[in-house]
Amino acid sequence: VEHLMATFHGLGIDNAIAEVTGEEIPGFDGSAKYFVEKILEVGLLSQNDPREYLYVTEPIYLDEGGQSLVALPYRDGLKLSYSLSYQHRDLHDQFFSSVVTPEVFERELAPARTFCLKEEAMLLKAQGFGLGADWDNTLVFENDLPIKNTLRFPNEACRHKVADLLGDLYLTGHPLRAHIVACRSGHKQNMKLVAKLCATLKHSHKGNKVSMSKQQPNQQSRRELDINEIQKIIPHRYPFLLVDRIIDLVPGEKAVGIKNVSINEYYFCGHFPGHPVMPGVLILEALAQVGGVVLLSQPENRGKLAYFMTIEGVKFRQPVHPGDQLRLEAEVIKIRSKTGQCLGKAYVGDKLVCEAEVKFALVESTK
Repeated sequence: VEHLMATFHGLGIDNAIAEVTGEEIPGFDGSAKYFVEKILEVGLLSQNDPREYLYVTEPIYLDEGGQSLVALPYRDGLKLSYSLSYQHRDLHDQFFSSVVTPEVFERELAPARTFCLKEEAMLLKAQGFGLGADWDNTLVFENDLPIKNTLRFPNEACRHKVADLLGDLYLTGHPLRAHIVACRSGHKQNMKLVAKLCATLKHSHKGNKVSMSKQQPNQQSRRELDINEIQKIIPHRYPFLLVDRIIDLVPGEKAVGIKNVSINEYYFCGHFPGHPVMPGVLILEALAQVGGVVLLSQPENRGKLAYFMTIEGVKFRQPVHPGDQLRLEAEVIKIRSKTGQCLGKAYVGDKLVCEAEVKFALVESTK
């Protein structure tokens, strides 16, 4: 059941009915991939009721027997960091960390399959358990490799533990705004953290460690835009539209965009032959376009144009190559009737590649 709960949590679903005709939720290939595919195939519906978020405002700790969990304040979503360390020859140490968005869950977490060590599998079989498990739906590790199977990710076991944690956290009943750092935790420890979060909220008072905040539907972060909707907000067109998709938008506050960097991009012909690198100025432009979406998606700014005024604090931290996927984050610092200022950060995976503060002039279109 944790795979289904992880899917609901990862895709941002807070209202659903799951009907089960068998004795338990089907295991399929041992991952949440099938649930994601079928839910997205059916589609999601936005509702008009406000969404209640749980904000961790002070650290909450859980440590027992070498297994630990820490919930830290984090305002920009739910970030999960997991260290898998069994100190065993059959499975070496692994690590995964990311802010969880529907895009990240679908691509990075849902395909990760359940796993165990070879000696665990043999013991369970001898005791008559795990009869529904086979080499296809369970990764059985020996000498740090799966038996009769291939990995979908180098750290697939760790990613599956993150998906399990996400499913357990769904039982708080509310989307979380926190950074959860876990080391070797399992369902038992995860549920103890859930109990702590809920108990802290139940006995909340001024200065409590967990707070609740309602956001109206037009403020909810889980608004997405496809390429056609983006073009209704900003005027950019091929070959200079550098945002493929908006996966998270709060008009006038923040947005997260995706740019898939292809070898077919026109600028790679000359930048540089034999060593293609995305020009830094175009990474800045992509960030600015996401900033433009944030500012111009407000009703009072619809139809306006956003022109550069200043760019400050620019830092390029590492090159971007063909095949990379840029995650472009823009957060509004200040907005007025004729100007707007955003902090932009570009990531490849969890690595920051570029950041800058951009100030725009908001002007009426001459059309």
